[in-house]
Amino acid sequence: MKNHKLVTLKRIVKNGFVNFGRNIWLAIAAIAMMGITLTILLFAFVANVTFNHTISDITSHIDVSVYLKDSVSDAQRDNLIKQIGALDNVESVTYVSKIEALKQYEQQNANNPDLLAAISETDNPLPSSLVIRPKDPNDLQSIKDFLDKPQVQALQSDPTSYSGDRKKAIDNITRATHFFQEAGVVGIIAFIIISMLIIFNTIRMAIFNRRDELVIMRLLGASTAYIRGPFIVETMLYGAVAAVISLVVCASLFKVAASTLQASSLGLLDIGYANHFFTSHLLEILTLQILIGILIGAASSSVATRRYLKLNR
Repeated sequence: MKNHKLVTLKRIVKNGFVNFGRNIWLAIAAIAMMGITLTILLFAFVANVTFNHTISDITSHIDVSVYLKDSVSDAQRDNLIKQIGALDNVESVTYVSKIEALKQYEQQNANNPDLLAAISETDNPLPSSLVIRPKDPNDLQSIKDFLDKPQVQALQSDPTSYSGDRKKAIDNITRATHFFQEAGVVGIIAFIIISMLIIFNTIRMAIFNRRDELVIMRLLGASTAYIRGPFIVETMLYGAVAAVISLVVCASLFKVAASTLQASSLGLLDIGYANHFFTSHLLEILTLQILIGILIGAASSSVATRRYLKLNR
């Protein structure tokens, strides 16, 4: 029994390869459509990873600064640091003294002698501050609610940095983060569905072209699995070949883009990082592409052949 099943499997695989070579023009058309789809999928995947990297890099620099009055004692400051550090969304709290604040100001304005001259004419007017780094930049409101408490505001010389225009800018960044993450997932799912529909129609056309052959096979007693098997193997080959082609196309596009574009990024799409991610994960991407191509081809062919055989029973 085992030998019989093994022989049948070998014949199915062999027939799949034979059909692949025998219907070379149909194979080229199917591979071209799958290649386009897999190229779009791969580009969407790399673009989504790049978007997330860019957004993570932006949000990693989001913090909230609390400016302290000069009259705040060391004990009050340490107690405030302890309370802020105990908040759920706080990753770290860093104290910046007046001297350190002045050094940072001088470094940031090293090319502006007028500002440096103005601040050197007076005693250090810059306040000490606490720099709060959140765990989740999308949930800064909980930190702001604590800082807005009267007993905490009494220690502050100025409003926190999470206010006014900066608050609006941070909120816009967090909304953009959600949008691009959700849009990336939806886009990938949509392209997978489209590719399956394309392959389904291609295989359906191939089945109808061999309609007489399949009817004869059924009359001779061939099982449903034996009839369907070669189509599934054939489309799995389509997927594997299309995956390699799409990888070569994307590799060429990213290489050309990285070498010819003067700027390293286009909006949120950092071309340099996209090319680096692609080349450093080439083997994993190739494996994933082949698996996706095989899966799309097998699933589409399975549905198409099942529907055809049902119609002809």
